Amino acid sequence: MIFVLVAVVSCSAEPQVVEVTRVVNNDVPVTVEVTRVVTQETTVEVPVEVTRVVEVEVAVIVTATPESQPEPTAVPPTPTVEVIAPTAVPPTAVPPTGATYTVVPGDTLSVIAGKTGVAAEDIATANGLSNINIIAVGQELIIPGWDGELAAGGTPENPTQPTAPVAGANLLPNPSFEEGWYFFNGVAEWQLPNQWQLAVDEGPNTLSPGSGGSFYRPEIRVLSRAHIPPAEQSLFLFDGENTIKAFKGDAPTNFSIFTDVALQPGSYRFTANFFPDAVTGYNGSQKIWNGDPLAAEYRIIHNGGGTGWQSAPAGRKNTVTYEFTLTEPGTVRLGVGFRNRFAQSNNGWFIDDWSLQAINTP
Repeated sequence: MIFVLVAVVSCSAEPQVVEVTRVVNNDVPVTVEVTRVVTQETTVEVPVEVTRVVEVEVAVIVTATPESQPEPTAVPPTPTVEVIAPTAVPPTAVPPTGATYTVVPGDTLSVIAGKTGVAAEDIATANGLSNINIIAVGQELIIPGWDGELAAGGTPENPTQPTAPVAGANLLPNPSFEEGWYFFNGVAEWQLPNQWQLAVDEGPNTLSPGSGGSFYRPEIRVLSRAHIPPAEQSLFLFDGENTIKAFKGDAPTNFSIFTDVALQPGSYRFTANFFPDAVTGYNGSQKIWNGDPLAAEYRIIHNGGGTGWQSAPAGRKNTVTYEFTLTEPGTVRLGVGFRNRFAQSNNGWFIDDWSLQAINTP
């Protein structure tokens, strides 16, 4: 009875939609390709040519192992190398070889170089000369590599025989530079009075204070009165019609002018006149001379010595004297060195009227 009621109730309800998923398990054959990765160590012989370059500047002693017939696969034995460090041997001073040359009047290192065919720098080095501008008459110099033969035209003239000093007479040759001129060493920018010589320093300028760099060669001219502006003739001419003008713009200079004189024993006074034309700039056409005491300097040259460097006030005439005594007859080198340590608008010198007089004779 109860079952019938349930059935009646169920039939009287609305129909239900039911979604049914059917899961079917079937065995389906599938083809699968499988790759198997296997790690395997394989030894491969590859011929390689190796070159090893070793630069060793030492003594090497090689002791090889006794020779034996190696097996076909055996590695050849490596030679034993013993390296011995070189023993330092102190250098032995070797005196320069060459003939000896005796300095005569008129010689400079440049002149001697022309006579012997050996560079002036090599001569200075062989003789330990700290200043190539200073050599003395009678000084013996070793000329490295020279065979003693003078170059053509290089035969030294016989020095002038000393003459008895005469009080008051000027013993210098061509003292006011009126007796002609020549190009020193054939250099067109170096015009010197006859019987006078030149030395120029073109080395480093290490002076402090100073402009540094290097010294430069000056241009040198023998000027006549006609080539000097009338307003400056009284400044630059001391005597006669000619004067020496040495100049260089915007660079330091260091040079000397000198001559050789044969003298008898006695006491002498050397006098030199010059005008330092050291110019820092211009005010229109008016020169502004450098008032620094070190702007222009000079030194007296007497053989291998003389004086130290001294200040020469710029923009005015300077007259300096130097006295010395000679006990034996001989040839004496006399002159003046000029130096400008600063680079400025003009480093100039006007040089004129030099003299050498006997002041006391035996």
